[in-house]
Amino acid sequence: MEPDFARVEDEALRILETLCRQPSVSAEARALDETAEVVDEFLSDAGFETQRLRGEGGPAAVYGEREGRSEYTLLLYNHYDVQPVDPLDLWQSPPFEPTIRDGKLFGRGTADNKGELAVRLAVIRALREQDDELPCRVRWIIEGEEEVLSPHFDEIVRVNADLLRADACLWEGAPARLTDGRPSVGLGFKGALSVRLEVRVMDSDSHSALAAVAPSASWRLIHALASLRARDGHVLIPGFYDGVQSPTRAEEEAIAEQGDAMEEQARATHGIRASLDNVMGAAYRERISFAPTANVAGIHGGYDGPGMKTVLVAAARAWVDFRLVPDQHPERILELLRRHLEREGFGDVEVSVLGTCEAAGTPIEHPFVRRVIRVAEEASGEPAAVVPRIGGSLPIIASLERHLGVPGLSAPDNPFSFGSLVHAPNEHIHLDDLRAAIRFAYALFHDLGTAQREEA
Repeated sequence: MEPDFARVEDEALRILETLCRQPSVSAEARALDETAEVVDEFLSDAGFETQRLRGEGGPAAVYGEREGRSEYTLLLYNHYDVQPVDPLDLWQSPPFEPTIRDGKLFGRGTADNKGELAVRLAVIRALREQDDELPCRVRWIIEGEEEVLSPHFDEIVRVNADLLRADACLWEGAPARLTDGRPSVGLGFKGALSVRLEVRVMDSDSHSALAAVAPSASWRLIHALASLRARDGHVLIPGFYDGVQSPTRAEEEAIAEQGDAMEEQARATHGIRASLDNVMGAAYRERISFAPTANVAGIHGGYDGPGMKTVLVAAARAWVDFRLVPDQHPERILELLRRHLEREGFGDVEVSVLGTCEAAGTPIEHPFVRRVIRVAEEASGEPAAVVPRIGGSLPIIASLERHLGVPGLSAPDNPFSFGSLVHAPNEHIHLDDLRAAIRFAYALFHDLGTAQREEA
């Protein structure tokens, strides 16, 4: 017998609002230990045996384990940290005061990733109340550094491999429902290299009258950045594309069958007037999954106040991230970047590494993938949209593969959408998506109670 889903939804909303009141911004080292304590209490109340796992110098990851009827073991991954809230003045309500309006819940972390954490907790509580046990064994790790590329996660997994071993893993999830009503299943993520570029050309700023004879750090940095990428998005660093793999036939078929819902929602949400090179349809979706990128995330140099200041800038810096695909290793791309800058005459531009992670994923033919797709389609009544590789990065996947060999994916138990303004002001979820995520999670837990160990 199914639970009262309206009651489960209310429980998930209560948990989510509690979590979102915690200002757990990892980039600012804010409220991480306090939020770990709240997460630990929620897991304990749901019947998990918990403990704290730490990498040297890092915040606590909360680990929990609960036995089930089946010996099949499912590993859950989530994170309790969130992005900074800047610019604060663009928020319509305070970012750490969850607010409901127009059928949406607004607040930092609602979509990334506390909403999914709340869904999983509420469903597990409902299963416990219904049968006093779970259909299968569940192990759960919830870290506090995902938004800064999980610098201590690999150490945590390596040291605690026996605790984390499982037959399969649910990573941070995919959208519970696209705008066309279809559930989404993601099979991998791109890797990343994040760097800061800095250049200084004088000891101090000066009057811009000297621009006729003296160098400008801003212009020098702009020229260095311009050497990295063409207007159509093609990266100009020699060797950057070496080893980049083309999609398999099965991946091409999945991309063709996805439909245009994700593209249409991205355009509508962000006001994208034209894509790079005017690419559309299946070619657009293929680029999202398989094209590596070079992105300038921020530039700073000189004056940025009201009015005018005629200043010649002495120092400037930029934040750049590269999204990488399999066989593009961050260390190799960093080496190629430095060589390129030197060769182009920008050897004075200092490169500092801010974070790295490897691309990783699970083959589309894996039995766990086929099982989750089937459950998603049965729970929703719609064909699943399968994404071979999500355009963002999830650093933990490579660690789980390296130390545990556990297959995994992003399942549609995450109540966000591509219009949720993740990482932006006014982050939110639709309450209707909360319902869809709960129904899928409940169906999958029940289904895994019949899974066999050899399927992993």
